[in-house]
Amino acid sequence: MNAKDRKERPVFTGVLKYFPDAIKEIANVSLQGNIQHHPDKPLHWDRTKSNDDLDALARHLIDAGSIDEDGIRHTAKVAWRALACLQKELELGKKKGLVAAVEQYNRNRDPKDHITSIEQLPIDIISGTESAYVDGGV
Repeated sequence: MNAKDRKERPVFTGVLKYFPDAIKEIANVSLQGNIQHHPDKPLHWDRTKSNDDLDALARHLIDAGSIDEDGIRHTAKVAWRALACLQKELELGKKKGLVAAVEQYNRNRDPKDHITSIEQLPIDIISGTESAYVDGGV
């Protein structure tokens, strides 16, 4: 990520400063989950423990506003699950996005003009239809 992209993601001022107490609660969810599943290991996200993030999120959402049996707010668990879903979605998007971007770029081009890697994409590309929509061509 370049400097411009980093500045467009104000993690401290746009997240931590907005939600300091909520972020601490989510961190506690991570810690308590680690203690529950791996009390003998350093804090880490064991992605093999749960693959039903959206169902778990919904179960905790039903009880939002109350405290779970382990003393943790259901809403904090909702937030943790939402972050887990978003993280996985973004990771998957990066993998699929590279392939999809190349396929989209090649879609309506002559085979002799096809590219084979993301590095070959023009920097100013908008989509497979590029500037046709921006310039009013369509």
